[in-house]
Amino acid sequence: MKYKNTLKGKFIERINRFICYCYIGSEKHKVYVPNTGRCRELLLKDADVVLSENNDPSRKTKYTLLSVYKEGSLINIDSQAPNKVVYDALVDKKIFTDINFTLISREKTYADSRFDIYYEGFREENFVKGFIEIKGVTLFENSVAYFPDAPTLRGLKHLKELICAGKDSYESNILFLIQKQGSRYFLPNYKMQPEFARYLYKAQRQGVNIKAYDAIVKEDEITLNSEIPIGDLKQFK
Repeated sequence: MKYKNTLKGKFIERINRFICYCYIGSEKHKVYVPNTGRCRELLLKDADVVLSENNDPSRKTKYTLLSVYKEGSLINIDSQAPNKVVYDALVDKKIFTDINFTLISREKTYADSRFDIYYEGFREENFVKGFIEIKGVTLFENSVAYFPDAPTLRGLKHLKELICAGKDSYESNILFLIQKQGSRYFLPNYKMQPEFARYLYKAQRQGVNIKAYDAIVKEDEITLNSEIPIGDLKQFK
């Protein structure tokens, strides 16, 4: 996924979920934050950030916050990026390579959820259909990636309905896209939301396929990199 018109800045403060202030050079600017998560470990005063400039006169903010430097790593925080990155990887046959896809579509409703990707195709001679729910990961500690960084009722509902979809002849997948490179493994954030961790373990036990990938993040680009191990979920049963 490519970004246009990128430039560097310095983070000042976040005033609500959607708006922060950054310095670009010596000038202070209002900036759109495309991530409703807390990102408290990343959005620190004077952090080096990467922004994109938008010249659409209908927008209230001219700049969007894309990524943040922390301890030498560039971390993408654009919550729209994971869906596009995974979709591109599917189309380019870089993941789920055992399936010969006949259909890959963005956003498909099942029950009360709208999953990020729906697919159809053939695994050898067997017809398959399934859903992929994608979660962006921006929380890290000791090179371990964690999700969520804030309680998510929507994420919990997705897990419950992925389990139901699996019982209804669909392949059910949840994919955590780690928006930086170099994590050792992925775990659910039990401290933040114990129920999500327990349901992720339950989903695994009931056939939901759980995957995690990291990403190569540049100032003007984010692309899928390598599959990352899932930590032991039995501890959350």
